[in-house]
Amino acid sequence: MARTPGAAEQLNGDKLSVLVVDDHAVVQWGFRLLLGRQEWMGEVAVASTTEEAVDTARRTKPDVALVDLFLGERSGAELCEALREASPKTRVLLISGAGWISPEAARAAGASGFISKDWSADEVANAVRMVGRGMTVFARQADGPATPLSPREREVLELIGAGATNREIAERLFLSPHTIKDHTTALYRKLGVRNRAEATRKAEQLGLTRG
Repeated sequence: MARTPGAAEQLNGDKLSVLVVDDHAVVQWGFRLLLGRQEWMGEVAVASTTEEAVDTARRTKPDVALVDLFLGERSGAELCEALREASPKTRVLLISGAGWISPEAARAAGASGFISKDWSADEVANAVRMVGRGMTVFARQADGPATPLSPREREVLELIGAGATNREIAERLFLSPHTIKDHTTALYRKLGVRNRAEATRKAEQLGLTRG
C-alpha cells in the first residue's frame, strides 16, 4: 500500500527560491553555482546593490535572501527591513567574510540568521535551506570571521560613540592626536562611513560596540 507523505515530507519536496545580494560578481557566481547544484533549489536570482535587491525581491518574492553584511555605503543589516517590506515572506540570511554581527543585532534588524563565508560550501547551503524552511541559523562568534577593527580601533570607536573628541581620545589612551586621527581614518574606511555619526550608527547596527 502506498504511504501518504507527512507534512514534513511534503515541505521537503518544495523547491526554494533564493536571492543572492553581494557586490562582487565572482561571489555571486560562486553562490549561484553552489545553490544551483542543490536538489531542493529552484530559482536563484542575484543583485549587486541595495536598490537592485529590493526591486528583485519585490518582483520574485524569494524564500530566502542571502545578503552580504557589507554592501558599499550600507550594511546588509540595514537592507533587511527594506527586503521584508518588499517581500514579507522572504527570510534574510546575513553572511560575511570580514565582519561580525551579534545574534541580537541580527534579529533586531529582521534577519533569520548570520553565517560566515569561512564555512564550507555544504554548511552554507544547509544554512540557506534551514532558513528557507523556517528555522534560524546563527554562527557562534568563535566560528565567525574576526571583526574588521583592531582592538585599538574598537577603543577609539567606542570613545567616538561616547562623544569624545580626538584630543580627548588621545588623552584617554595616552596617544598623540595624530595617531588617533590615523586610527579614525582606518576605521572609517573599514566600516565604509564618512563621519563620526555614521561610524557610531553602523557600529551599533553591526554589534561592534559594547552596550
